[in-house]
Amino acid sequence: MPELPEVEVSRQGIAPWLTGVEVTRVVVRDGRLRWPVPGEIQELSGLTIRRVARRAKYLLLETDFGTAILHLGMSGSLRVLPIGTPAEKHDHVDIELANGKLLRLNDPRRFGALLWTRDPAEAHTLLAKLGPEPLTDAFSADYLAQRAKGRTTAIKQFLMDNQVVVGVGNIYANEALFAAGIHPKRAAGDISRERLEKLVGEIKRVLAEAITQGGTTLKDFTSADGKPGYFVQRLQVYGRAGEPCHTCGSEIRSLRLGQRNTFFCAHCQH
Repeated sequence: MPELPEVEVSRQGIAPWLTGVEVTRVVVRDGRLRWPVPGEIQELSGLTIRRVARRAKYLLLETDFGTAILHLGMSGSLRVLPIGTPAEKHDHVDIELANGKLLRLNDPRRFGALLWTRDPAEAHTLLAKLGPEPLTDAFSADYLAQRAKGRTTAIKQFLMDNQVVVGVGNIYANEALFAAGIHPKRAAGDISRERLEKLVGEIKRVLAEAITQGGTTLKDFTSADGKPGYFVQRLQVYGRAGEPCHTCGSEIRSLRLGQRNTFFCAHCQH
């Protein structure tokens, strides 16, 4: 599933082609996504996209009269192509632009979404209760300590709660916890303020590095320009069960937490 860095890479990839450009037509070939594509999406036609923003894993195409909300789901991807490019299987929606390009949503598994709201996007039911962005000052050790106080939830599951902080998905939670030396099963409320400060720093570093490297390549995702990301080459624990730890040589272990595969080094993380 595309995580925050992959979505941010997609935003960076499409923004130069969409910002300040008028939408001429919206073509919905198959609107049966996670939620049906609403007929109101046609209101986007004739409007100028003022900004391409991101909130958590949602991309926001902002206009003066409403916002299109895009989510890539488990297997979605976006391409900027010339108008008239033949559609292939799973190319469900095209947003055609006055500059002769189109934004194409491809989603084999149909867990993505394209919605429309006339209200401020932050008030939409999908966005209203989200926690802070991890790469902003709002996500700090003080904030995390306050939210974690008294919590017995495993720290990895705690970090993946979008009401605590958005966008720290499975891959990056594993990597940040390893870098901070914290065992993924440790109770969130039992971690010292000093160690939480280290963890916050590592979350920011890992996510920023992943964005710089173009996102993590998974079998279902390539970036907006069709080039794969490279952060996967730098993974320390994720997907490496049974292999030696790059730091101490101990075997990387795995377990299930919250129905998600979790990877860690028992020697380096405690």
